[in-house]
Amino acid sequence: MEPKLKLFAMENSGLRSQILIEIKNLIASSCTKQKVPQKMKDLHVALLKHHYNAVHVSIDYHRRRVEMDIVMDDNDYDPKKVNLSIPTLSTNLWYKHLYDFLGSCIDQEPKSIAFYAMLLKSYRNNELSLVA
Repeated sequence: MEPKLKLFAMENSGLRSQILIEIKNLIASSCTKQKVPQKMKDLHVALLKHHYNAVHVSIDYHRRRVEMDIVMDDNDYDPKKVNLSIPTLSTNLWYKHLYDFLGSCIDQEPKSIAFYAMLLKSYRNNELSLVA
């Protein structure tokens, strides 16, 4: 491998690792509060929708339950049409620890890393605007 390509791969790997660490830190900070703020609930729902390819996610923090409808076949989805009959699987999952459950939903493929980077950017921008 050429030195320049090897350096880029190392930088890219470092960036990927940094994004994964930061998203896990964000999840950890969102799971420490007794009452979860709406902004953090939205983060949890976004992570679950992304990981499970779900169209509807509802989290009952008190009972430690997640209800969601998982899309079974993406081939039936057409963004140019109203989709009235997409096959979904309704699920009701129980979790013991929210941080562990959400952490298990972190994927490492490039598409997911890009999604996490976008989430981190949006949460950083919100934090900066609150400080300013």
